[in-house]
Amino acid sequence: MARQWCVRVQKGRAEEVRQDLRSRGLLDTGLKPRREGDFVLFPVREPGSGALRAEFEPVPPPPDLPRHELIGGIAVLGERDVAGAERLLASRPSLHSALFPLGDVEGEYRTRRFLVLAGRKTTETVYREHGLSFSIDLSAAYFSPRLSTERQRVLSLVRGGERVLDMFAGVGPFALALAKRAALVVACDINPGAVLLLGRNIARNRAGNVLPIMADANRLPALLPWKFDRVVMNLPLGAARFLPAALALSRPGATVHFYALQEEEGQFLPAIREALPVSDVRERFVRSYSPGRWHAVYDVALD
Repeated sequence: MARQWCVRVQKGRAEEVRQDLRSRGLLDTGLKPRREGDFVLFPVREPGSGALRAEFEPVPPPPDLPRHELIGGIAVLGERDVAGAERLLASRPSLHSALFPLGDVEGEYRTRRFLVLAGRKTTETVYREHGLSFSIDLSAAYFSPRLSTERQRVLSLVRGGERVLDMFAGVGPFALALAKRAALVVACDINPGAVLLLGRNIARNRAGNVLPIMADANRLPALLPWKFDRVVMNLPLGAARFLPAALALSRPGATVHFYALQEEEGQFLPAIREALPVSDVRERFVRSYSPGRWHAVYDVALD
């Protein structure tokens, strides 16, 4: 226990006072606030009007946890560290499994192999994002939570009544996000495991305006009767070869969101301008991917 100055406030005002003390740099964050009947005592760094002295428990140091990414109840570790995986699960009761990837995303189906380091021996989980719920199986279909903000950005651009095509839908994060405003979303993927999960996620979220299709995206012009107002092309390592199909499926004035991993600014502009009748194009940084490489999106307005 440590003796420190503190302020004593009624429980009903505790959060308001805590935020005020923190914003002014007065809250002693190395000590735990404590209750005393109908009051809360907040330790402070210096005495002020009405300050008291009281005993407080120190805040324990944060556990030494390995670098990781959270996907629902799964932690994906950056290193093959069994002891670290066990510490991580012990520190986060919401997690049920800790995995280590045995390689990069590979193959036509964009899948990845994992080793279970600790917890339940599964690659399946449920992930929640902005009011949506997704069944995920990391060994069956690629998924990353890192584009959550980007999905909301694109949703903000969708106008009511649009027809949207997601050419590489995976388990449906873009498709289901955009379905909140679009009249129709066609969600395509060539991976049977991804399309199976996509179907489950459509049902989970009661998205009756999302149509799942299992196909090579280059075959879509021959399969679909519609032209689209918006096309999402989130295949960072190979979307360029599908640009002619995207054009064939776009109405005049449509928008194409083309995602790519690149090493220099404007790297894919020549390919985009060669394949599409560009009225306007805006390139945006989405996230860092590796040293000297980043995930970019080109928002392309068509003539």
